[in-house]
Amino acid sequence: MLEFLEELLGEFTGSDYGELRYHERKALNIAVRQGELEAANSTVYSGVGVRALCHGGWGFSSTSRLDRDSIKAAIHDAISGARAASKKDTMKLGPARLARGRFGPEIEDALSAHPFEEKLALVRGTEAKVRSFPFIASTTCAYRESLDRKYIITTDGARAEVTDSKPEFILLAVAAADGQRVEASETLGVTGGWSDLFKRQPDELAETVARRAGDLLKAAHPSGERAVVILGPALVGLLAHEAIGHTVEADFVLSGAVTQGKLGQRVASELVTLVDSGPSQYGNHAGGTVLVDDEGVLTERTVVIEQGILRSYLHNRETAGMFGVTSTGSARAFEYSDEPLIRMRNTYMEPGSRTLEEMISEVQHGYLLQGARGGQADANAEFMFSVQEAYRIEDGKVGELLRGVAVSGQAFEVLESVDAVGKEFRFDMGAGYCGKGQMAKVDGGGPYVRCKAIIGGRTR
Repeated sequence: MLEFLEELLGEFTGSDYGELRYHERKALNIAVRQGELEAANSTVYSGVGVRALCHGGWGFSSTSRLDRDSIKAAIHDAISGARAASKKDTMKLGPARLARGRFGPEIEDALSAHPFEEKLALVRGTEAKVRSFPFIASTTCAYRESLDRKYIITTDGARAEVTDSKPEFILLAVAAADGQRVEASETLGVTGGWSDLFKRQPDELAETVARRAGDLLKAAHPSGERAVVILGPALVGLLAHEAIGHTVEADFVLSGAVTQGKLGQRVASELVTLVDSGPSQYGNHAGGTVLVDDEGVLTERTVVIEQGILRSYLHNRETAGMFGVTSTGSARAFEYSDEPLIRMRNTYMEPGSRTLEEMISEVQHGYLLQGARGGQADANAEFMFSVQEAYRIEDGKVGELLRGVAVSGQAFEVLESVDAVGKEFRFDMGAGYCGKGQMAKVDGGGPYVRCKAIIGGRTR
């Protein structure tokens, strides 16, 4: 396929830059809800995305037809679009480490070695186990996987064959009693194979999610206050991604994000080093792992905040040229028919040196927050996240479980308040997706982090 695409590069004559991206995806989705099969979909699709750059204007086209004439027509359409969007000044793309060769993740126990029947039986059996608990009113169990193959070739030298394998497993349980309902979840998501995904056994996950839902059903609600909090890895990852990561995507920076003009300035405690990485760190299977981006650029470990100082934005070739830096390999397209956008990969805070026990023992009054249930953040880094499990801390000891808890604040102010960072590290967002005009598979995590934030509750 690379040779075939290379033969078509001559069609970009008259443009400043051309890019061809063949993408084949095999996707599977199995979901069981309340003992009933809700989804059992297997799809295979492929096509070619084409981009052209002419005098500062971009053009994009795509085709699902893979014959020479159809791809030629798509190239000519992209060039026509680029000429229509052209400007007076020629755009200078930033330098990049262009990929040449074959790239793929380390995989233990390929997904293809496990038939559909086995995967369906696993989903059915795990959902039934959760539903067997008498206090559980509703359950959903899902297994999804995507197997990708890409060929990316550009007029300035990228020649890459890229494979990927991303499975995920999701459990949701709702417990109910006396008109009260609470939800608990457990999710797994990796870049890798079957054994890489199921480091924790499904039966263990089923029992964990059911008992958590039952415990939450009996838990009290907190009162709102600003307090010392210890954020677990899932919430650290969500904070890093939603409240910080989006504000350092260079296209958002150019649109006026709160980080604009702050490179080299202190934005967090010196204990905070925050990273967005294409290669997986602290293990081989983070869910957002991307080895080559969709402009054919080798990805890297990008240090966004180093010991509290803002060091870098996330760039594609275009914004790298505008800022006079090298691309960070952050251009991603979800499908062949999508244009590459600046996106995160694996976003996390680096671990520190403290144990969780030490961090708890020093808190006179505060909260231990575990597990994220989603939330939102804006361009000013204001955020609000729902917490799955919250425990009150009094006099250095973990106390009662609370439910209905939200944590909020301005992300950089929260990071400035960080006074302890744990040494235990975990990625905990591998089943998540980021939406920014199109979907992207991401991951996030970190250590336990002690800081100050606003706890949302209700008046008693």
